[in-house]
Amino acid sequence: MTKYLIASRHDPADCTRALDEVLARGSGILDKFVYGCKEGDHTGYAIVDVKNLSDALAMVPGFLQESACITKVDKFTPAEIKAFHAKAA
Repeated sequence: MTKYLIASRHDPADCTRALDEVLARGSGILDKFVYGCKEGDHTGYAIVDVKNLSDALAMVPGFLQESACITKVDKFTPAEIKAFHAKAA
């Protein structure tokens, strides 16, 4: 499995449409997202573990897929960070 960060922005006028489309994909998908809509940031954010980029994109409402930002993300261990510093020195 690969970890992806999804950021899916929508216009305020499309807010309920975006939420309805995520809900239609199942409550399990809705549970993965957090939203900034109540604060004026009409964006859905999620960090998901899926097989590939296509699976991450499938979680985004169809009308927002073209503009969604999906980035493969990783965590770093303290040893990896130490190695970065050693290489830079």
